[in-house]
Amino acid sequence: MLDRLIWDRDGRDWPNGEASTFVTAAGMQWHVQRMGEGPEVLLIHGTGASTHSWRALIPILADSFSVIAVDLPGHGFTSAASGYRLSLPGMAGALADLIAELDAEPVLGVGHSAGAAILAQMALKKGHPLRGVVSVNGALLPLGGVAGQVFSPLARICAAGPLIPWFFASRAANPTVLERLIRETGSTLDPEGMDLYGRLARNSGHVAAAFGMMANWDLRTLKRNLPRLQVPLLLVTGSNDRTVPPSHSRQVHRLAPATELASLSGLGHLAHEEDPDATAAIISRFAHRLKVAAAT
Repeated sequence: MLDRLIWDRDGRDWPNGEASTFVTAAGMQWHVQRMGEGPEVLLIHGTGASTHSWRALIPILADSFSVIAVDLPGHGFTSAASGYRLSLPGMAGALADLIAELDAEPVLGVGHSAGAAILAQMALKKGHPLRGVVSVNGALLPLGGVAGQVFSPLARICAAGPLIPWFFASRAANPTVLERLIRETGSTLDPEGMDLYGRLARNSGHVAAAFGMMANWDLRTLKRNLPRLQVPLLLVTGSNDRTVPPSHSRQVHRLAPATELASLSGLGHLAHEEDPDATAAIISRFAHRLKVAAAT
């Protein structure tokens, strides 16, 4: 049987926990963090992460914005979802339902890795409130070559039952395993970041959601639709990202008409955790160029 993170037990020392609330939408109970005042900014984490990924960035942005950060379905403290809800259209649709339930109108979306793809999918639909999207090491394109042929089938096998998520979670109890996983992203995290990822990786329910998301992920349609994206898209890349190569962002830049490129030198896939100040500065400058930031 899969474990689940329980807020009263596991969330007592969660980063920015004072900003946490729980909201029911799209048939799930979502963990949402809200902080600050001003234009609304929506933060969407990547596969296998949670709101903790924005732990240092949220308070910085909250000086100028009303920040909304959520745990994706099955991740962190948000309840589990069906396979459809873990697909790209399913997550984008469920997130739109959550935004409506929150009575929110985020003018800017910031997504890390797969979170950037969810925001791009939302921005392709009519009626969305987004006036700009920031992709931080965004996973916006299908994997190519052998990896693309092997990855999804392997993920579907891992998501087929509780055994493999349980096995992965038990292996993550070994600090060496987690250290290797983080190192392979090209990033270096502080002890707090390592501890938080360890707590997530040791939870079989969270792991199952990450595998389920990967098993249901298909970016081929998004790639075909990127030329139709009219919302300005800022592609922020960590030059040392070993998970989503910076070349992917350059390819997206060629595909989508309204894109800009920015680089965080020497940082890996978790660049926003390694240097939240530099990440916040890039986001704020983009927001001012779009005229969606509060007047200073």
